[in-house]
Amino acid sequence: MTIERRYFPATEVRVDKKEKGNKLTGYAAVFNSLSEDLGGFREKIDKGAFSKSIKGDVRALWNHNPDYVLGRTRSGTLALGEDDNGLKIEVDPPDTQWARDLMTSISRGDVTQMSFGFRTVTDAWEEKEGANIRTLKDLELIDISPVTFPAYTDTTVALRSMQEWHIETHPEPPDSESAITEEEEQTYGHRARARARSIELTKRHMEE
Repeated sequence: MTIERRYFPATEVRVDKKEKGNKLTGYAAVFNSLSEDLGGFREKIDKGAFSKSIKGDVRALWNHNPDYVLGRTRSGTLALGEDDNGLKIEVDPPDTQWARDLMTSISRGDVTQMSFGFRTVTDAWEEKEGANIRTLKDLELIDISPVTFPAYTDTTVALRSMQEWHIETHPEPPDSESAITEEEEQTYGHRARARARSIELTKRHMEE
């Protein structure tokens, strides 16, 4: 399963100054908040989507770079939890120059976005008012990361999933045109357009 990444403005992420060093606290993801258009679909995260994987071994990275590890759940330097708002984090960063520089940049407001990497375990698709909505229900969390620029939203996997969902829920019209009623013709016409749009979006993102 390919790792996807999503980002959020880090309006609730801050540096807490402690006697024994600074801590990074806030939220890496927000529940039930509809995303911007991700290239043919919008997305939201169900409360509880991280409940299983936050018990595993997750890293906090800087700019998703494995060379810059801010914390890790196994070592106790990264704490994760879910509340009504979203995925709450607390990172105890290392006493290194690059980590101190990062804390300064966050305090100054120079770094203002968070991202998280995940693999989808369970999701659901629906059409609402002509828009494709993806709901993430169960995720395998890989890492969380403050980022200089928003991590590239890897939507290829999601678009492929959307294409499969369209094929399952929007079957091809019958071969015989004489067997199609006027109502069916309107229905299949809408479905055909939806399929074509989904397939074109998928091809475009995979080519990129």
